[in-house]
Amino acid sequence: MTPRHFLSLLDLSPDELRGIITRASELKTIQRSGTLHETLKNRILAMIFEKSSTRTRMSFEAGMAQLGGQAIYLSPRDTQIGRGEPIEDTARVLSRMADAIMIRTFEHSKIERFAAYSKVPVINALTDMYHPCQLLADMQTWIELRGDISGKTAAWIGDGNNMCHSYINAARQFGFTLRIAAPPGYTPDAQLLADAGQCAILLDSPAAAADDADLVVTDVWASMGQEEEQARRVRAFADFQVNSAIMSAAHPDALFMHCLPAHRGEEVSAAVIDGPQSVVWDEAENRLHAQKALLEFLINPGTGANR
Repeated sequence: MTPRHFLSLLDLSPDELRGIITRASELKTIQRSGTLHETLKNRILAMIFEKSSTRTRMSFEAGMAQLGGQAIYLSPRDTQIGRGEPIEDTARVLSRMADAIMIRTFEHSKIERFAAYSKVPVINALTDMYHPCQLLADMQTWIELRGDISGKTAAWIGDGNNMCHSYINAARQFGFTLRIAAPPGYTPDAQLLADAGQCAILLDSPAAAADDADLVVTDVWASMGQEEEQARRVRAFADFQVNSAIMSAAHPDALFMHCLPAHRGEEVSAAVIDGPQSVVWDEAENRLHAQKALLEFLINPGTGANR
């Protein structure tokens, strides 16, 4: 049987995504109750990291342990990919030994090539193009706190990066409107934006994007691999900080999200990220529960969100 992969939110249907989020909240309740729940007992997740991580590694590794399985961490030093082995060969080998493979890397084309030769599900744990696992957690957080996000308005303020791209796809899949404010030269992928139609709108002003928005989201100004651009990016993004003025333009009940790590005083002020509208810690925790639901869905059809 051809495996299902999760390389972007568009790989699953809106109903499947909502089913995973519902299951994630169920798993959260089960985990907090202390009930043993081993739907992935004796299953193996191979985790390939070419980019460092805190939340991604911890959430996937803890998630597999809580579901009765095991996660095996592979850094560039631990695989032959870093020494020139073709991606296709690594995919052929690892997919004969693991039940699923999670990859955190740079070029999105690399994970697409890997998936094409894998016999088991491949999960995108971040590429330069997308970060779909984070969006599962973000949507879970919103739904738990505010209910259905369909028909709501979200504001993305900052870099048109992989997180912005995933929010564009989320707007399409979950039925909300995304307003994007990004400096010239840092706007999201033009084709991706065009494909989203009226679900995603590009604006010039952070205040205009935030105007009466239900959700305000940002990310760091310089992602991993862009450190040499830091000074230039600080100048370009100087007017794109999410601060109290921006949040006051949003709906009074608006939530603030950030995938973390955050740089207080750059993309977000301390008053916002540590303030009452911030749900970044719930968001971070939900990486664990959303990914457990995703792992069940992909590895063990017939359980969880597949029921």
